[in-house]
Amino acid sequence: MKKLLLLLSLVAGLAFIRPIDTPRPDDSRFTKVVLDNDLNEPMELAIDNQGILYYIERVGTLNRLDPRTGQKKQIAKLAVRATGEDGLLGLALDPNFATNRWLYLYYGDPTPRNGEYANVLARFELTPTGLTNRIEMLRVPLLHEGVSHSAGSLAFDKDGNLFLSTGDNTNPFESDGFGPFDDRPGRLRFDALKSSGNTNDLRGKILRIRPQPDGSYTIPTGNLFPPGTPQTRPEIYVMGCRNPFRIAIDSHTGFLYWGEVGPDAGNDSLRRGPRGHDEVNQARKPGNFGWPLFVGNNKPYHQFDFETKQAGAPFDPARPVNRSRNNTGLTELPPAQSAFIWYPYAESPEFPALGTGGRNAMAGPVYYAQDYPASPRRYPAYFDGKLFFYDWMRGWIFTAALHPNGDLNRIERFLPQMSFNHPVDMAFSPQGELYVLEYGSYWRAKNTDAALVRIEFNEGNRTPIARIGADKTVGAAPLRVQFSARESFDHDAGDSLRYEWFFGGKTVQSRQPNPTFTFTKPGTYLCRVRITDRQGLQAEAQLPVRVGNEPPMVQVLWKGNRSFFAPNSQVDYTVNIADREDRPADPKRVAVALYHLPEGEDVAGLMATGQRTPKGKTLIEQSDCRACHALNQQSVGPSWQAIARRYEPQRTDTKLVASLSNKIIQGGGGIWTKDHMMSAHPQLLGEDAAEMVRYILSLTEPSPNLPAKGRVSLTQPGGNYVVLARYVDRGGLTGQDLLRLYPTRFNAADAQRLDRVARRNGNGAPSSMNYNEKGSWIAFDKVDLTGLKSLKAGLSSPGLTGALEIRADRPDGPLLGQLAVVPGSNQQVSTALTPMSGPHDLYVVYREESGGINIWKRLELRWLEVGL
Repeated sequence: MKKLLLLLSLVAGLAFIRPIDTPRPDDSRFTKVVLDNDLNEPMELAIDNQGILYYIERVGTLNRLDPRTGQKKQIAKLAVRATGEDGLLGLALDPNFATNRWLYLYYGDPTPRNGEYANVLARFELTPTGLTNRIEMLRVPLLHEGVSHSAGSLAFDKDGNLFLSTGDNTNPFESDGFGPFDDRPGRLRFDALKSSGNTNDLRGKILRIRPQPDGSYTIPTGNLFPPGTPQTRPEIYVMGCRNPFRIAIDSHTGFLYWGEVGPDAGNDSLRRGPRGHDEVNQARKPGNFGWPLFVGNNKPYHQFDFETKQAGAPFDPARPVNRSRNNTGLTELPPAQSAFIWYPYAESPEFPALGTGGRNAMAGPVYYAQDYPASPRRYPAYFDGKLFFYDWMRGWIFTAALHPNGDLNRIERFLPQMSFNHPVDMAFSPQGELYVLEYGSYWRAKNTDAALVRIEFNEGNRTPIARIGADKTVGAAPLRVQFSARESFDHDAGDSLRYEWFFGGKTVQSRQPNPTFTFTKPGTYLCRVRITDRQGLQAEAQLPVRVGNEPPMVQVLWKGNRSFFAPNSQVDYTVNIADREDRPADPKRVAVALYHLPEGEDVAGLMATGQRTPKGKTLIEQSDCRACHALNQQSVGPSWQAIARRYEPQRTDTKLVASLSNKIIQGGGGIWTKDHMMSAHPQLLGEDAAEMVRYILSLTEPSPNLPAKGRVSLTQPGGNYVVLARYVDRGGLTGQDLLRLYPTRFNAADAQRLDRVARRNGNGAPSSMNYNEKGSWIAFDKVDLTGLKSLKAGLSSPGLTGALEIRADRPDGPLLGQLAVVPGSNQQVSTALTPMSGPHDLYVVYREESGGINIWKRLELRWLEVGL
């Protein structure tokens, strides 16, 4: 009998072992499908047992969408207080929604009672005409002005208990990004011990209640404080939260998960305590999770007197106390619990895979494949028992593999090649498909990139990928075009593809992968290729071809050298336009611009868009700055243009650039508003932050636009000048000419080609070129030699004698001049140049007379300077 019991216990234990060694499915088996892209601040998502989607928008809208038909319906537009971080925040469907049609909403009550504002939890009944039978279940009184953190997520557990997260309702912007527990008189809104650390307050908590049929609620057994405990609220399940924005319940274990949006300090302080961390938390039972006395894995803040600015001892997570004069609850608090996963702005020592950047942690569902046994669309067993968690700011989704007891095993990025635009909620449907709400780029804005999407998994044959290309897409009739679909492919190895081509009509013209077709009549043709795999799955790609209009020819006639410019020089120019159809060319369609670019800035973006793309702009677009700032409109923070206007008189002040760069890295507030603090960005390099500042300040610079004919002044000594001329003809085709001018003095290491020459990195200086053999050379492509009179160079020769020959077109091409090479360091040598006009490849070739180049004797060429 004992042996039988032991065997049964072993079998039962095996049932809980996760298949963590199941092969990971290839990312190509997942597809992102957009269901709704007309959303205004989407917040939370719920799915009924028929797979119907319900989702809310912060402005008060409740929507319904049937994913089988794609039909969307706005159920209701509630009157809510959508100011600050409040609004329509939480949504949950009753466990018996299929029969009772009850749903629960958490939102800002627009009408104060006795001067007191509150967020409310209310139950509604869904009818064919909308919402009815509202019953207010719970009010969370709060401060209204100058505070942050409302949270507001709702979730049911398997026992019918409803969880509600609430924020600390505190202003974090005058605590330097550390623990906000300023309890001086008149500073109530700056003290999170009044809320999160207060056992007698509903804010900064995760509450657990059991709704009753009449709209009231009871207290489930096992909350943090038994009913009747003095100075406590029995609804509290978890306390010590800052902004538990999104919560989830493990449907099998009952464990509670939530993402905790953390404080802003970018660095640890010996006086104040740890830098800010976001957290993903797990509560297997009720507990205190530490805020505002602890963060992360119980990293303690120090006691701090906000009046004298004197710091004391760190708080003790085993025996936390709340001595705030604003505390109405217990002084001695339950022991603080560690975060499950935690990470700062910079790289996390414990979880480096999470990367760096802004932080807004959120917790999603735990997936169990066995919950969807009959669904062909369920996710694979590889994800069984894994927690999905995500970050709104960083735009990623991770999974956490768990041990049978719930401990963390490992984390892994989910679909790293797929982009998620600020995910704000996610849920699995009854078919085991993952749905994600994407909030969009900017906080508190109706974003054009907000969306409700489904991430589909295809276990069997995958749809092929269709791609189309052509050697030309515009031109006059007759136009012969070579098409290609050779970049199309199928993820399933061995699948042969069938091609069908449609050249502007319904008639199939070819079944080859790379056909040619001649368009004989003017017009715009939408050409398509349809590819079909062996299983019959199809995909299409399309490409428009415009016939009847030739692109215009644009040429900048420059009355100076087309490769180099001299500082403080003036040059005349004319832009010529030749267009086959526009006769004459329309002067209003000509755009000419002069740009001064920092050294090293690429012109690829300029050529593609007609506008420069400074490095600072690129860095901003790759950062989390766009979540709180926009170019020309107020968001959480001021617009870039408003910042540029404010500092316009000091635009070129290096001290201002340094100060603002430091503020980006360290974080700060108080200049534009008292209600919001800019997050720290300690992961940024100082020069990158400076590039971002310089770009923002440049937004008030004068327009670079020029007339089609005129004279320009080239006043800058360094960097590059670019003249860009564009013409858009009446048929919409664009032609352009780009002229890039370099300073007369340039680095030898700028050479585009080299032979038996090595680039030697300088110690804080530009690289130099080391000639390693006789006859070795470097080359500069397409240099305009018109008007070049001389060439000077900076070089060092350790015991070598010879010459650097300046030749055109080839290493043995026409000799233009010779730079003498004699023993010595840091020499400046020069030569006159034989006159030659037009663009030529310029070679600098070493010819040795004596000395013998070897490992210790290498000719070093640092810079070159042409004389105009």
